[in-house]
Order: sequence, then structure tokens, then C-alpha cells
Amino acid sequence: MDKTLRTASTGLSAQQRYIEIISNNLANVNTTGFKKTRPEFQDLLYETLRPAGNTARTGVEPLNEVQIGSGTELVATTKIFGQGDIHQTNNRLDIAINGDGFFIVRRPDNTYAYTRDGSFQLDRNGLIVTSQGYFLDPGITIADDVMDVKIKRDGIIEILREGSVDEEAVGNIELARFVNPAGLRSIGDNLFVETPGSGRAIFDRPGENNTGVLYQSHLEASNVDIVDEMVNMITAQRSYELNSKAVKTADDVLAMAVNLKR
Repeated sequence: MDKTLRTASTGLSAQQRYIEIISNNLANVNTTGFKKTRPEFQDLLYETLRPAGNTARTGVEPLNEVQIGSGTELVATTKIFGQGDIHQTNNRLDIAINGDGFFIVRRPDNTYAYTRDGSFQLDRNGLIVTSQGYFLDPGITIADDVMDVKIKRDGIIEILREGSVDEEAVGNIELARFVNPAGLRSIGDNLFVETPGSGRAIFDRPGENNTGVLYQSHLEASNVDIVDEMVNMITAQRSYELNSKAVKTADDVLAMAVNLKR
């Protein structure tokens, strides 16, 4: 019965983590560029009561082993980088990526992070920054005499200055892509950093090598499907309930064994 309690406890812990992941997905259903997380579980070690090929007792070789498992555990959380819906905002510095690429941002410690959140703004010096103030890299400055900004699908930024009739290019947005984007580490603020699992960032211009093209005045919505997450929550809740019943059953059996002497 001790084994039953320990096995059921691993199920309770796993389903609790599952519900936490679902809750985070639902909490970010309106987060720009958010990518949902999928948990991955695996079974634990098995106790082999009778190995295959053991003829010591019966003289007959059994075909199958007798094994009892020890439960389950959460081994990984995988980001699902499916494309989110792209909707129009009419803000000239909102940019959506239709493809696999990431915007490159420079943090205060001069390290790089990557994001799908294209809700950019201008700081007091005219530099394009994220909502948290991280600089878009390579740095692009929009002067205060600019009347209009155009961001082409290939990342070229053109401006129209006050009193001028000709547009001029002031920079080019680059994108990063990864061999295994699911290996990126989330650090909050809609940012990811590379890990050994994701591989090194590969830099390309928009539209090249599946990095995706840019859409000005658009943003990418979260790819969380509320219906799917609600179904997953019901499944996790029922699984948690079943594991709790296994604990209760094991406790009842132990109580019967203790009371046999009475």
C-alpha cells in the first residue's frame, strides 16, 4: 500500500503542474505574441517481479515480464510556436511577423533577447524600443521631423520628413530564427533567450529562409485556444480526482489491515 500511495502522489503532483501550465496559458490569452506551453510527462522506473525467460519455478519460459510502475513525472514543457492571428491596429509602429522569425532586442546588459511582440514605440531619443524600453536591434532612430514611417515587408524602413516629397531609407529590421525554437527559454516581458537546446540564433532579413515577412500596423495575437485549454483543464481535473481516489482507496485498505486484529 505504501507503493500505491507514492505512485498516486506522483500523479497528483503531475496533474497539479498540468493545471498550473493551463492556467498560465489562459492568463496570457490576450498577451501579444504569446506562445502556449504544452507539458510532457513520462513514466517512472518499474519494479520487475518476474523477468522474461525465468524458468526456475515452472520449467516453462514465460513470454512476458511482470512489472509494476512507480508513477509519472513532468519532464519538459514545450512552447508551441504556431502562428497567432494577425489583426490590424492602425499604429504605424506595430509590426507583426507572419513566419518563424523573432525580433531581436538588446537588453540593458548588452545581451540579446528575442520576441514575437511587435508593439514598438519611440523613446525620447527617437530610438525604436519595446514596451519595456528594450532597444530593437539593429538600432533605428526616427527623427522628430518625420511625418510618416513606412515599414516594408522585407524590413526596410522608409521615412518622409517634413517639407520633403521624397522618402528615404533609415534602416532595416533583421529577424532571428532557430533550428529548435521550442528550446528557447522564456524570461518574461514577452522575451526569449537562446539555450543549448535551441541552438544559436540565425540572422536573416525578413522574407528569407522562412523567417517570415513583416506587416506594419498589425500585431500577432496569442496562439492560445480557449476551448482546447478548457478541455485540457477538465481532463487534468478528472485525472487529479482519480489519483486522489487511489490515495483514498489505499488508505481504506491500510485501515482494514490495521483493524484485522480487533
